[in-house]
Amino acid sequence: MTNSNEIRVSVRNLVEFILRGGNLDTRFMTSSRAVEGTRLHQKLQKLNKKKFSEIGWEYLAEVALVYKFQQKGITFSVEGRADGIILPGKDHDNCNVVIDEIKTTTQKLEYIDEEYNTLHWAQAKCYAYIYALQNEKLDMDVQLTYCDVENEDIKVFVKTYSREELEDFFLSLIDKYYKWARMSEDWILLRNESIKGLKFPFESYRKGQRELAVFAYKTIAEGKRIFVQAPTGIGKTVSTIFPAVKSMAEGHVSKIFYLTAKTITRQVAEEAVKKMRDGQLALKTVTLTAKDKICFSKGSACNPEQCIYAKGHFDRVNDAIEDIITSEDELTREKIERYALKHKICPFEFSLDLTLWCDCVICDYNYVFDPRVSLKRFFETKGDYVFLIDEAHNLVDRAREMYSAKLSKSPFLKLKKIMKEVEGSISRILGKLNTYMLSLKKSLDGEGFLVQKDLPEDMYPLLRKFVKVSEDWLAVNEEKEGHEDLHQLYFDVLAFIRVWELYDDNYLTYIEDSGIDVTIKLFCMHPGKLINEHLDKGRAAVLFSATLTPMSYFKDILGGKGNDYVIKLPSPFPQENQCLLIADTVSTRYRHRENSFDMIVEYVYRMIKAKLGNYMIFFPSYKYMTDTFNHFVKKYSDIKVVMQQGEMDENERDEFLKAFSDNPQESLVAFVVLGGIFSEGIDLKGDRLIGTAIVGVGLPQLCLERNIIKDYFDKVNDMGYDYAYTYPGMNKVLQAAGRVIRSAEDRGVVLLIDDRFTSYQYRPLFPDHWKHARIVRNTENFALMLKEFWEVE
Repeated sequence: MTNSNEIRVSVRNLVEFILRGGNLDTRFMTSSRAVEGTRLHQKLQKLNKKKFSEIGWEYLAEVALVYKFQQKGITFSVEGRADGIILPGKDHDNCNVVIDEIKTTTQKLEYIDEEYNTLHWAQAKCYAYIYALQNEKLDMDVQLTYCDVENEDIKVFVKTYSREELEDFFLSLIDKYYKWARMSEDWILLRNESIKGLKFPFESYRKGQRELAVFAYKTIAEGKRIFVQAPTGIGKTVSTIFPAVKSMAEGHVSKIFYLTAKTITRQVAEEAVKKMRDGQLALKTVTLTAKDKICFSKGSACNPEQCIYAKGHFDRVNDAIEDIITSEDELTREKIERYALKHKICPFEFSLDLTLWCDCVICDYNYVFDPRVSLKRFFETKGDYVFLIDEAHNLVDRAREMYSAKLSKSPFLKLKKIMKEVEGSISRILGKLNTYMLSLKKSLDGEGFLVQKDLPEDMYPLLRKFVKVSEDWLAVNEEKEGHEDLHQLYFDVLAFIRVWELYDDNYLTYIEDSGIDVTIKLFCMHPGKLINEHLDKGRAAVLFSATLTPMSYFKDILGGKGNDYVIKLPSPFPQENQCLLIADTVSTRYRHRENSFDMIVEYVYRMIKAKLGNYMIFFPSYKYMTDTFNHFVKKYSDIKVVMQQGEMDENERDEFLKAFSDNPQESLVAFVVLGGIFSEGIDLKGDRLIGTAIVGVGLPQLCLERNIIKDYFDKVNDMGYDYAYTYPGMNKVLQAAGRVIRSAEDRGVVLLIDDRFTSYQYRPLFPDHWKHARIVRNTENFALMLKEFWEVE
């Protein structure tokens, strides 16, 4: 969908949408094409440029083609990027221009003939037609170049078409697509008309809210990016979605991507749009759910033999799309599942298709930033999209995770033994990889780890060989011993190779011997470049959070540019509603923790005795939390307490939060982990939470990876400790503190327990609405300050 009464569609999406049919089948014959695809495309294009230049011809690579035309009252814009266009030399005027479509494959070339895949010909014929029309060519040659990813052999097929033949084919696709274009056109007109009259969905703006909305709109209109630090309570979600929606009717944006790290924040986005729909907004939204959660056939592979929803999926999916988009505007998980069951199709693949027909896509960061699962249907070329990135502070570690990969020795050895009796070729390559991992262990010379700048080049051909032989076997031996373990290792190796292709100066390689296993990791130190590349696929981006402190750090690490906007908004709530205190006589450093329990317990007790209510106490680790909890219940057994458990699922999390009731009849103290599931994304308004204590400055635990990050940034900007420990830790503290004051009527206490909070290193990191923080010297002084605060009510 798009704006300005113009239907934009990529050649690839047009061809696949109209011509697809049959079963959904994601078995292994095509799984690794994407891994080698970019590298082999570039290699073949480079070779072709050299080869054709030697004979006086020209080979143009990655040629953007756009064709705009009118058809039955609709303006179409069909666009794409041809892999190659071959232009004959001056002495070969009688030769045709050639459209070269490159396809990488793991299928043996001997099994590929001219009719191997009709969609490949269709895509190339569309490019040929657009080129012939725009360059007044009567005939065109269409060439399919298949390249074997294993040995890089190629097989070429060439067909000649007249422009009339190409036109007939192209227009037949458009005729079949017309119904969908008309639905889209009619919807856009309805949507844009509703937007023109749309008012902000609340009677008035909170303090800072209008400013945020204005800046967001300005950023989108100018096609730029903005980094926004806006304290909890401003209403960041609605203040970014509203201007993004407004920009649609102005022709700036065709699609909104609302990106989050957690399910709870996706629900907030849904609620914000629902509020605007109450104001007569017509807007289609789709919320994407992870495949493992929405799958109807958990444990089954995505193929017609194992899943009834995969069988004939493509024969029915377009009917399902038409059904849901003509009946619903809010495409939630529940609705997607209901329509998928009705039409007997895969709900996950269905949801991905629906993104093409919706105005706003609400989804996890992965669908834009992770090269393994990103929505490539949108991001092959730059589009007029806006990315609204909620809780952007979370993107730092998530991006490092997306762009890193690791492999361990033990799976290679385990599978080598299993496959010895099952498939010798796989066992042999696993043996070579196991031997290679042993050589890495020896390279450590008895040290626990080794960090290096260079890639382990000798490993790459072994990994590629493993992928090839495993893929062939996995495709036809699903019931044999070792299949499940090999399947997992296969995808781990694919992920490793993908990251290998991204490796540059922003990476380090480390090898670690834990004593039990040897691991090699390609570790992304600075994800900014890769984040920037993905953001460049859209028109504009708004990155917002309550805790982008310090802004210079987040702008750097999240790929900010010099001309990006930056704003910091004040808290919308009265400063006097928050009692912010610092207990700086307590050290929570690891070596002092045994001596801190009694003081922490006493501070917590004094806090809850000052006023009956619900409280959360945040700790930097499970052990510290558990030890303090035990001390507390031993001394104050009459007080109601709960403690966060490890690996809580969504239902357990919800049950935990239900204990925070309105108008509690007795005090509740919840012991939770700083940076965990209760540190952000929860909204306990009113007296459901009236106070919190934060134990420690939130430093991530000392570990190999954090120290590698520290050493890397010490060399880059001499700020290694801050980048690895201080800033991520303080971010957790700010998030936890933000749980207390959620509305203008809320009042509450935040107690920071650690002597470092008053140091020169941490006080500059306090946001403006923390400048009123006061220091307490002892528990008696603390009790008096609390009494004074609560008596003001």
